[in-house]
Amino acid sequence: MRMHCIAAGSLIVLALGAPALVVPLAGQPPSPLASAGQGGSPLHAVSPEQMVRWEKELSNWGRWGPTDQRGTLNLITPQKTLAALRLVKEGVSVSLHRFPDSDKAIDAGNMNAETKHWMTHHDPQTGRVRSALDAVSFATHDGTNTHMDALCHYAVQSLLPEKAVIYNGYPQNLDERGCKDLAIDRMGSGYITRGVLIDMALLKGVEWLEARTPIYVSDLEAWEKFAGVGIGSGDAVFLRTGRWARRAKTGPWNAARETPGLHASVLPWLKQRDIALLGAEGVADVQPSGVDGWPRPIHDILIPIMGTPLVDNGYFEDLAREARRLKRWEFMVSWTLMRIPGGTASPFTALATF
Repeated sequence: MRMHCIAAGSLIVLALGAPALVVPLAGQPPSPLASAGQGGSPLHAVSPEQMVRWEKELSNWGRWGPTDQRGTLNLITPQKTLAALRLVKEGVSVSLHRFPDSDKAIDAGNMNAETKHWMTHHDPQTGRVRSALDAVSFATHDGTNTHMDALCHYAVQSLLPEKAVIYNGYPQNLDERGCKDLAIDRMGSGYITRGVLIDMALLKGVEWLEARTPIYVSDLEAWEKFAGVGIGSGDAVFLRTGRWARRAKTGPWNAARETPGLHASVLPWLKQRDIALLGAEGVADVQPSGVDGWPRPIHDILIPIMGTPLVDNGYFEDLAREARRLKRWEFMVSWTLMRIPGGTASPFTALATF
């Protein structure tokens, strides 16, 4: 069994100055179908051999030239941005960002780095804070921090551990200063495009989807019909399953190991839709994945093969509330990247504007 999954991670220290489909109801045991993330419905089974074939069939390597380091962010063209601007009707914006928890929990503080905020200027005699100057530290990949993965974050799964190769054929050269290629500072300064919310909890009529619940192509297309939107080229797609609603009511759980999410069988559909970005409230992959030797098949194909950045731990509660109020699940989304030299991710401080 191949279980090698090499991913690059990073820590941030900042100085800041201030002068209806059938799923279980929330709280009920999952049905056999909802538990299919363990092995998947036989109709949707994906083998390790199929995953290896998809590494070739779904590849975007060379599509934007041999030196490309932006991947599907190239799909956000000036025309796509202008079209996104025309989606603004209300002038109402909501944030998609969540700052990492400072208290350790089973889903937070799990990246060998301390989440901390402190004042930096004190009176040496009294110890009193004397200036409105502070600093923060946190891991970019903390399990409660909304972040966008750089394309150097995942290597081609079938080549590990013998060879670490990342998107577009670059070697995954890592040292104490980070990634040599495909780092977050090589992926552009910021973007504006059309955003689409997929609110699976709303579609299923529950507060949240239970852990291990897989989401299939039929679910995604049912959402398109319900919302009256068609997902297409250059879109930023955000998947809500209700993680933060559940966490607020029942407390943290190991969302990195047990979470609802996309089943591996949706990968060709994602390639066909040609999206620019995929975001989720934890990882986008159903966990466990149900694919032997491929613990995170969505990550394993989208990042190193398709060159599609992923947003982990997105906060979509305010977005979902506003979309329900307006009965509109498409919007303009804008974000800038923190251009960390060699960085493996950036905080994702996006705004959705209706």
